[in-house]
Amino acid sequence: MSASAAPDAAAPGATAAADRDPVATATREPGATVRAEAALDPAPVESATALGDSAPTVAKTRHPWRWVISAVALILLAQFIHGLITNPGWDWPTFAKYITAKSVLASLKVTLELTAWGTALGFLLGTALAIARLSNNPVLRVISWSYIWAFRSIPLIVQLLFWFNIAYLYNTLSVGIPFGPAFFTFEVNGVISGFTAAVIGLALHQAAYSAEIIRAGIISVDAGQLEAAAALGIPKVRQFRSIVVPQAMRSILPNATNEVISLFKGTSIVSVMAIAELFYQVQVIYGRNGRVVPLLLVATAWYIVLTTLLSVAQYYIERHYAKGTQRTPPPSPVQRAWQKLREVAESGSTAPRGATR
Repeated sequence: MSASAAPDAAAPGATAAADRDPVATATREPGATVRAEAALDPAPVESATALGDSAPTVAKTRHPWRWVISAVALILLAQFIHGLITNPGWDWPTFAKYITAKSVLASLKVTLELTAWGTALGFLLGTALAIARLSNNPVLRVISWSYIWAFRSIPLIVQLLFWFNIAYLYNTLSVGIPFGPAFFTFEVNGVISGFTAAVIGLALHQAAYSAEIIRAGIISVDAGQLEAAAALGIPKVRQFRSIVVPQAMRSILPNATNEVISLFKGTSIVSVMAIAELFYQVQVIYGRNGRVVPLLLVATAWYIVLTTLLSVAQYYIERHYAKGTQRTPPPSPVQRAWQKLREVAESGSTAPRGATR
C-alpha cells in the first residue's frame, strides 16, 4: 500500500507545479494552448472577450473644399475648351492650312539646324570650360571664369547682332603665325553668313551656361570614389569616363535639357537677322494675310510638339543613367501600357465560356 500511495501523494505537487508553468501544462494537456496563453498574458483574452469579433471602424477624413476646388477647376477648363472651339477668332481653318505648309516646314528645318549646331558646339565648348575651371592651372581657371562671366552678362540678341555685323570690325581674316606672316587671307562677308553668325552667337552663348551645368554635375560626384579609383591605379582618363561621367549625368541631364529647350525656343531671336526660321516665317505670312492669331498658333504648336519630343528623350536618357542607383528601374509608360494590354488580353482569353450568357 505504501508503494501505491507514493504516486498519489506526489500528484498534488506535480499539479501545482504544472499550474505554475503554463508551457508545461500546454504540453501535458491537449487543447490547453489557450489557457497557457491566457496565463502568460491575460489582457488580450479579456480585451478580445470584451470587444467580441467586430473590428474597430476607421472614420475617413472628409475634404469638402477639395471637391469644390476640383469642380471649379473643371468648369474653368470646360469654358476654355468651349471658347477654343466656338470662338471664330482662333480661325482654325487657317491654322490647318499653314500647319504643314512647305514654307513653314522649311523654316522649321532651319530652326532644328540652329538648335542642333548651337547645342553640339555649345556643350562641347562648355565641357572644355568646365574642365578648365576645375583644373589646377590658375591661367585656365581665370580665362574660363572670365568667359562665363562675360557671355552670361551680355544679352543674346546683342551677341547675335555683334556677330552679324562682325565685318564692320574685321573686313578680312588671316591664318598664319601669331604676330608674324599670314599664310592666307579671306573676306569675312564671304565666310560668315547670317546663318553662320547665328550659329556662332548661339553656341558661344550656350557654352557659358552649359559650362556651369557640367561643372555642377562633376563636383556632385563624391570625391571618395575618385580617391578609391586612384588607389586602385585607374588612369585619370578612365576615371573621368567610367566613374565621373555616369554619375554626373544624373545631375547634368535635367538642367541640360532645360537649356536645350530654351535654345530651341530662343532661336526665334535670330529673326532680327532676317534668317528664315520658324518664327520669322510665321511673321512673314501673317504680315501678308493679316491672320496673326492662327499663324502664332502654328508656331506655338510646333514648339510644343518638338519640346514634348525633347522631354521624352530626356526621360529615356535619365532612365539609362539611373542604372547605377536602381538595379531594376521601374517600367516605362510604354512598357506599362503593353503590360496592361497583355493582362486584358489574358483575362479575356481565360474567361469561362458560360460567363458571356
